[in-house]
Order: sequence, then structure tokens, then C-alpha cells
Amino acid sequence: MMINAQTRVRVARPSRDLAAAERFYVDGLGLDVVWRSTERVSGKHDLLMVGPPDGAWHFELTRDPEHPVEPAPTVEDLFVVYLGAPVEDEQVERLLAAGGTRVTAHNAYWEEYGVTVADPDGYQLVLCSRDWGR
Repeated sequence: MMINAQTRVRVARPSRDLAAAERFYVDGLGLDVVWRSTERVSGKHDLLMVGPPDGAWHFELTRDPEHPVEPAPTVEDLFVVYLGAPVEDEQVERLLAAGGTRVTAHNAYWEEYGVTVADPDGYQLVLCSRDWGR
């Protein structure tokens, strides 16, 4: 089986608070809710999936209320969005209003070419002004 540009990708991460994560990624970043669990089922994780409409990827944010996993992001756990244009102040303000925290990137490259905002669980989103592949 070959992996190509149409291959579906899911990145899963634990979250302390799925509602806070939804505000950040949907209201702040502009992704859509692809799917969410709507009822608590013993032995099952609560799930929130966010991504672009009809995209080939999405985030699966999980929370197991019975056995919670504390998110443990590092400074290198980045979600980078290549905008191909300058980062707009209003986009950053939306992310901050939606629960994000502006942080200094560990890697100076991201400081030179973007803006880094931590989500409510501490994972870092980089809005990069460069095009993909550069």
C-alpha cells in the first residue's frame, strides 16, 4: 500500500478540556468539528475531531474521564500552518480570545517566519508566513 497526498491522516492528542480545545481550534483557528462524541459511555474516551472541511487530515482530541492522561507537550510538538502570507493580527487575537497563549518559539526559525500560540493544553500552533516546502 502506498501513501500519497490523498491518504487520510489523524493526529491524536489528549486534552484536559475538550470544550476549551474546541474553542481554540474552531473559534480561534477556524477549523470545523468533523465529529464529536455526544454521550458519556463508561470505558470509552470522549472524542472531538477537528479539521478542514473535506480535508485529508484532522486532529482527534481525546479525554478519558475514568483514566485521564495529562497532556505532555514539548517545545518541539508543533502544529505548523503555512499561510503563504503575513500573519494577520486579527487571527492571533482570535486565537488568544479563544484560550490561546502567545509564546516564544524554541526554534528561532518560527520566530522569524511566524507567530506561535499555545493551545489550552500547552501544544504549540505556529502560523507561518512562508509557503509550504521552504
